[in-house]
Amino acid sequence: MTQAIRIHEAGGPEVMKWEAVTVGEPGPGEVRVRHTAVGLNYIDVYHRTGLYPQPLPFTPGLEAAGVVEAVGPGVTEIKPGDRVGYCSGPIGAYAEARLYPVDRLVKLPDWLDDRTAAAMLLQGMTAQYLLRRTYPVRRGDTILIQAAAGGVGLIVCQWASALGATVIGTVSTDEKAELARANGCHHPIVYTREDFVARTRELTGGRGVDVVYDSVGADTFMKSLDCLRRLGMLVSFGQASGKVPPIDTGLLAAKGGLFLTRPSLFHYVATREELLATAEDLFAVVKDGRVRIAVNQTFALKDAVEAHRALEGRRTTGSTVLLP
Repeated sequence: MTQAIRIHEAGGPEVMKWEAVTVGEPGPGEVRVRHTAVGLNYIDVYHRTGLYPQPLPFTPGLEAAGVVEAVGPGVTEIKPGDRVGYCSGPIGAYAEARLYPVDRLVKLPDWLDDRTAAAMLLQGMTAQYLLRRTYPVRRGDTILIQAAAGGVGLIVCQWASALGATVIGTVSTDEKAELARANGCHHPIVYTREDFVARTRELTGGRGVDVVYDSVGADTFMKSLDCLRRLGMLVSFGQASGKVPPIDTGLLAAKGGLFLTRPSLFHYVATREELLATAEDLFAVVKDGRVRIAVNQTFALKDAVEAHRALEGRRTTGSTVLLP
């Protein structure tokens, strides 16, 4: 019998239960994947708490790597034995095995190990759309990344630096500042003792940054606006500290004709062509060493409760992988 994490009611980490589930045969357009590594992402917390409601009961998780065990009728592009990964819905990755639509899978290159793949697909593709599509970063730009020592943050720091940008990042501790600096962040700001708005203005000679990438949400949103140059862009792509309250759009004009967007990875990889192109771009920068993926924590999948507590307690850096 296959084991999986199941959630029967929204709430804290303790609502996740390790239970036996039945995984049937794949139908048309589906494959059955035996997971070897599962990615931990903050969106999993949003699903668990009900911030992003899901039909109950459900198995959380959007990202995993594994091996194809069986394919359904009509599936020709993937075969049993292929190493694959995914990072989008339908949710259900916190399981030893599952059924999954073939058109949302990507084949893993031979040089990429499963743990790294499970650690990088969602966070790395997020970094790709942020830097290459939402606000295309160019040489000479100055960016601010909130939570620079997190999974997305470390990838953004490296990738943006490789693109020729000056990278400013916020972190909570000196240890995380050193980690961010080692990963391409030119100016880490320890926000627990420094005003990151004042420091950002100082670092940019009063001008402000071209773009702020903010996954923190309520705690940082207004200050992120204050870090921008005239006509700068705030990319609000997460809400780890809570939902951003409604704002008067006139505030954007008052603060310098600012741009504001709330993107999601799923809008950027909605078609198979977009998914494969995004993955190809990510694989290229990891293979040639411009971006290194830091798997800094691993937990057994059955210990997902502890993994979520560590994530929400800001006790993690880089990526975290759950092992079935």
